[in-house]
Amino acid sequence: MTNVAIVGAAESDLGRTGKSILTLQAQAIPRALADAGLTLADVDGIATAGVSRFSATQVAEYLGLRPAWTDSTFAGGSAFEMYVARAVQAIEAGQASTVVISYGSNQRSARSRSLGGVKETHTPEAQFETPYGPLYPFSHYAMAAQSYLHKYGAARESLAEVAVAAREWALRNPKAYRYGAGPLTVDDVLGSDTVSSPLTVADACLVTDGGGAVVLTSLDRARDLRRDPVRVLGYGECTTNTSMAAVDDLTVTGAVESGRAAFGRAGLTPADVDVLEVYDSFTITVLLTLEALGFCGFGEAGDLIADGRIRPGGGLPLNTSGGGLSYNHPGQYGVLLLVEAVRQLRGEGGARQVEAGAATGAAPKVALAHGTGGILSTHATVLLGVE
Repeated sequence: MTNVAIVGAAESDLGRTGKSILTLQAQAIPRALADAGLTLADVDGIATAGVSRFSATQVAEYLGLRPAWTDSTFAGGSAFEMYVARAVQAIEAGQASTVVISYGSNQRSARSRSLGGVKETHTPEAQFETPYGPLYPFSHYAMAAQSYLHKYGAARESLAEVAVAAREWALRNPKAYRYGAGPLTVDDVLGSDTVSSPLTVADACLVTDGGGAVVLTSLDRARDLRRDPVRVLGYGECTTNTSMAAVDDLTVTGAVESGRAAFGRAGLTPADVDVLEVYDSFTITVLLTLEALGFCGFGEAGDLIADGRIRPGGGLPLNTSGGGLSYNHPGQYGVLLLVEAVRQLRGEGGARQVEAGAATGAAPKVALAHGTGGILSTHATVLLGVE
């Protein structure tokens, strides 16, 4: 358990915005600071990605800041959960007092998402993978899904259930890209166009603009700010691979190690978690992550999520915003996992608000946010709680 808390959280504009990456960053950061009752003048630490190799430098200059601490680690969608760990360490070490974690992307407006294979053909793995023409990252996740279905004899419908549940949550979230689109059925998912077998279009995350930000400071200081603090209880990470050719078992991810570390630091177990925000780049990502984090045994995720358990009103609330599958997915989704976890813990979910128990009617007390980056390459877990 740490002595650092998240005190502000916000999104930028979402969907198709027509705005630049820095403009989206400049929306999300002041909104998150205002949520906390702070201003740009309070910020002395920035952790961000998505602009360039010098993301923190560019964001700091754009906002007129001279931070004492920065981090621009590029690890894909898990980077922002990693930034939480780095920010906690910086604040506890006295390197910074107020850290903003942010992200922005305009990939839908810019039509910048590529599916045309491994982009860097000079990398060591390219000689083994590029000749087969994989769609990056679609085919790589499809390999994991095919391996999972074969190894455990799992039902294809279990993957579809992840997308169906995400849509039901999105229908309760006015900010969701699929809000108002109508419900999704298992048959809809299975019947949509196959992109890389066994995955269809409906198994894949959205392509949108957007971003978000969260603000962290010491727990003592947080108690005097506008919002009730959301304490960082634990964190962990693991980096495993850059290629699929190097992976011995595509059904077991580095979330095993990241989850073990996060639960260990927090002194908690999966049974203590009230709400989960899990990276859903593809439906298979969720099943693999639930198993690796210990919410069920390997090969048992299909049974775990059956009977609407991860849908609204179910016993395991998961991706309550609608997730990357139906809410928004601006290239790297990890910061929005944190934003939604904070809102759920503060009881600000509106029509999608989760209750810790029907008897109490109270908001959840513990939330888990887990990011996955690359092609099941990087994994980072954060546990958050309210006092």
